[in-house]
Amino acid sequence: MIATAVLIPASILQVVYSWLRHKTVEKMHLVSTVLVVIFGGATLWLNDGSFIKWKPTILNWLFATVFLGSQFIGSKNIIQRLMGSQLELPFKVWRTLNLAWVGFFILSGIANLYVYYNFSEATWFNFKLFGLLGMTIVFIIAQGIYLSGYLKNESAD
Repeated sequence: MIATAVLIPASILQVVYSWLRHKTVEKMHLVSTVLVVIFGGATLWLNDGSFIKWKPTILNWLFATVFLGSQFIGSKNIIQRLMGSQLELPFKVWRTLNLAWVGFFILSGIANLYVYYNFSEATWFNFKLFGLLGMTIVFIIAQGIYLSGYLKNESAD
């Protein structure tokens, strides 16, 4: 409960700082902060830690929905919109990367719920802090390995 009470104002302060410093706030950061306020507020108001523990799952599944939806809106999916200025890849590769992120977000949400419902609160906290981060790092490395086959080798003359 104490961690949640600290997390809510800290998240809001991060958004305010970003806005004051850069005059912009990343959409993912804003969505995460809104969910922290909603689920953290419910956690504190009802004195029930379940709400804040569901937040990573809701956030990941929301991202999965957005990434999946981007396949059908416009000519570029969200991964291509984010990375297209740095990489030239065939459409099929962009689609595969986007769908891989959809799968990753769904799996992360499921993993969070599995740990929450089957292990202690301390284990869930450590999983949220280190396990989800570790999963993300492994996924990004795997993505880099997948992309390496499509990158042009520009050697210096």
